[in-house]
Amino acid sequence: MVTEQHLIIEPIIGENEKSAKDRLRNFPWWFLALIFIAIGVFFVISSNEEYNAAFIFIKIGLAITLKTTLIAYAIAIVFGLLAGLGRISKNIFFNNLARLYVELIRGIPILVLIFFIALVGVPSLVNGLNSIGEWLSSAGISPLSKPFLAITNQDISMNARAIIALAVTYGAYLAEIFRAGIQSIGKGQMEAARSLGMSYGQAMRYIILPQAIRNVLPALGNDFVAMVKDSSLVSVLAVRDITQVARLYAGSTFRFREAYVTLAVMYLTMTVMLSLIVQVVERRLRSND
Repeated sequence: MVTEQHLIIEPIIGENEKSAKDRLRNFPWWFLALIFIAIGVFFVISSNEEYNAAFIFIKIGLAITLKTTLIAYAIAIVFGLLAGLGRISKNIFFNNLARLYVELIRGIPILVLIFFIALVGVPSLVNGLNSIGEWLSSAGISPLSKPFLAITNQDISMNARAIIALAVTYGAYLAEIFRAGIQSIGKGQMEAARSLGMSYGQAMRYIILPQAIRNVLPALGNDFVAMVKDSSLVSVLAVRDITQVARLYAGSTFRFREAYVTLAVMYLTMTVMLSLIVQVVERRLRSND
């Protein structure tokens, strides 16, 4: 005989079983496996003299990797924000200039851009500045010409060129993120701000941009993680990041396995930790909505 109590209990049991299965299905088993792999690899590196020697040598380049990434990303945010504002501008010149920048940079592989900016763009810029100095000197304005004439290609290190290349490249990608973030804010907010007497710039600065940046923080974090990985490409300019240092170690000792396993683990550790931070920020933003 089925009673009313049975009818109430059975759905509850079914819901509990379903929620337990959902929790098991959604549990990050991949992350648990990654932790076990990381523990095993760190144990091997710490207990094996050859891996330990490789790690001690390669970690010398860690500061350059982090410095290059942080400075390049900070500059890329500025480029991206300006280009993103240009993409939504009603001014034909700024709109098309921003679009040209975005389409041009995004259509060229990062490695090619690094070579072009470092070996073609920067020398051309130096030559242009020298030409300005020569023109000022011929015009009789010698005091102003001296700084332009004093600049040489050797004054701009490969580290600086690598930072410029990464910043210019990622600025184009961040431009689309900022554009999407700004356009995600309802037009009514801009209209309300303008009706209160704010100028377009004030409304954008105090009303639109704070909300837009908050919305795109997870995407910005993901691009920062991507830049950490792409910073390995600057090793082609002989910048002594961890990739270049690992190549030097492998070439001098012929311990390629130890060098590149250690290098891969270092990149994986950085990217996983940063990805977890991005996920925490994303969850917190969602909970505050």
